[in-house]
Amino acid sequence: MLSKKKMIAAMVGIVSLAAAMTGCASGSSDSASSDKLYIALESKGFQHQFWQAVKAGAEQAGEEFGVEVSFDGPDTEADVDQQLQQLQTILDKNPSAIGIAALDSKAVAPMLQQAKDRKIPVIAFDSGVDSDIPLTTAATDNTAAAAEAAKHMVEAIGGSGEVAVIGHDQTSTTGVQRVDGFVNYIKKNAPGVKIVDVQYAGGDQLKSADAAKALIAAYPNLKGLYGTNEGSAIGIVNGVKELGLSGLTIIGFDSGKAQIDAINSGLMTGAITQNPVGIGYETVKAAVEAIKGKKLPKTIDTGYYWYDKSNINDAKIQAVLYQ
Repeated sequence: MLSKKKMIAAMVGIVSLAAAMTGCASGSSDSASSDKLYIALESKGFQHQFWQAVKAGAEQAGEEFGVEVSFDGPDTEADVDQQLQQLQTILDKNPSAIGIAALDSKAVAPMLQQAKDRKIPVIAFDSGVDSDIPLTTAATDNTAAAAEAAKHMVEAIGGSGEVAVIGHDQTSTTGVQRVDGFVNYIKKNAPGVKIVDVQYAGGDQLKSADAAKALIAAYPNLKGLYGTNEGSAIGIVNGVKELGLSGLTIIGFDSGKAQIDAINSGLMTGAITQNPVGIGYETVKAAVEAIKGKKLPKTIDTGYYWYDKSNINDAKIQAVLYQ
C-alpha cells in the first residue's frame, strides 16, 4: 500500500498537473513505448480534482515499476459515449493491461470482453463493473463510506428531521452505492430521519446547485443535504450560498479546495475523503502483477476517512485531501 510519505509527495505535484491539464480531456501518451510495458487507464473524467490526484498516483506507480502509463477520460462524467470511444482507442493500441473506471458499468462490458479475448488483463478502479472480467477492483468501499456520511448527518441534525440527497449518477457502481449506503443506513438506524427525495445531477456543479435550490424550495423544513461526489457537494454549497441560507447541514463526498474551504468556514459540516492517489497507485501496481500472472484479490480497499473542522489538519487527513 502507498506510504503516507509517498502519498504526500504525490499530492504536492497535483497542482502543477492540474495546470498542465487545463481544458484537457486526455493525459495519455500518443503511443505505447516499445521497450516498456504499457498500462492504459480510462477514468471517468478530469473536471474534478479527484481524477487529477488518481492520475498522480498512477504516474507515481508507473515510475516506480518502470512501466509506461497513460491516463484518459471524457470531458464530463456524463459523457458515456466519449468514454466508450476512448476505450476503443485504447484497445486499438493493444496495451499490456487496461484500467477502467466505468461511467456505465453495463455499457463497457462488450469492450472488456474484447480485452479478455485478446488476453489483455483488466483492472477496475474507483468503481466496479457488471462483469467478472476485471481481475480486481481498486476502490473505496463506497457503501460503508456512504453509511459513515449518513451517521454524521444523523448526529448533526439531532436524530430527526428531513434530509435529501443529490447523487452524481445512477449508472456507475459508485453512484448507486453512495446513495444506497446512505439511504439504507438511515432507514435502519434513524427512524426519526426522513429522506424526502433523491435527485441526480450528473456530478455537475451548476446542475447540482439548481437541484439543491429546487429541493430547498420544495421542502421548507429540510434540515440536511448530502452530495455523493465532489461536483454534487460543491453544487450544494454554491446553491445554499446563492440563497443566502444558514443552518442547513451539508455533508459531502470527496474533497478539493471548495469543499475544504466550505468546511473551514462552517458552511459544510464535513465530508468523506477517499484516497485518490492510492487508487491510482494500486491500480497500476495490480496491473503490473496481473501482467506477471500473479493472483489478485477480488477487491483492493483503498480506504476512506470522515473529515470536518475538528480533524481537517490532522496528518492522516491532510495526506488524503486533494486541493
